[in-house]
Amino acid sequence: MSKPAILITGGTGQVGTGLTLANQGRFEVVAPARAELDLLDAASIERNISSRDWAAIINCAAYTAVDKAESEPELAFAINAEAPGIIARAAAARAIPLLHVSTDYVFDGSKAKPYTEDDPVAPLGVYGASKEAGERAVRDEGGRSIILRTAWVVSPWGHNFVKTMLRLGTEREELGVVADQIGCPTSAMDIAETLLTLTERLLQDPAAPLGTYHFVNAGEASWHDLAALIFTNASKRGLHVPKLKPIATHEYPTPAKRPLNSRLAATRIQQHFGIEPRHWKLAVDKVLAALA
Repeated sequence: MSKPAILITGGTGQVGTGLTLANQGRFEVVAPARAELDLLDAASIERNISSRDWAAIINCAAYTAVDKAESEPELAFAINAEAPGIIARAAAARAIPLLHVSTDYVFDGSKAKPYTEDDPVAPLGVYGASKEAGERAVRDEGGRSIILRTAWVVSPWGHNFVKTMLRLGTEREELGVVADQIGCPTSAMDIAETLLTLTERLLQDPAAPLGTYHFVNAGEASWHDLAALIFTNASKRGLHVPKLKPIATHEYPTPAKRPLNSRLAATRIQQHFGIEPRHWKLAVDKVLAALA
């Protein structure tokens, strides 16, 4: 019997790569290259979705250059807001379940506690605003959809904080790392596993819950905390380790403003789907072991 076919956008990104690796033969995973599925071309999106009888679509493609988005708002909105709306419309018209990946940047970071799915959104910059508009576009189409917000994604592949720190650690004697932004470092593999679990549930259970969910690894950390763990691990492997200096956000100005609190509460996904995130330290250790 043939396996259900799933269309993945953003297959070369951190989560998209994780989906291919985590799949383990559960589905037939199809992740077209950018030349085949162009998110800036509505006809290309429509053509790919109508090309087969897809069991589900997972949209993990995004414009993620947070600072660059401030000077390229049209491109950020085209990929993060308009494209998800086109995907959602085509999926709803064909009754295809859609899973759409979003971000902690839809919040302004002013809350003292972790954000829940019901908290009001208030993005600080273009990237967050474009992702929030994408969420609305998906909801407005009214299909069977789940929006999965996550944060601080790390993996052995692609561009991420872990790989940047390891590279800078070989180049510098001292590193200033922001210590007043708090979030939940999260493994791309764990996000991928969660998306596949949600997909299975949607395909098996017509009454499966829909809507917005948060998934991040358990616990919390500052960027400085995360860097400290990375370099403790690197030190054990005999690598050069720089001196780490905690700095405040205002000492590291960037074009886009970052939320000081990026913590997401993942209680609802545990209650509705039984998904229990592992601690971020375990997840990051796994990433570092893969890189080693």
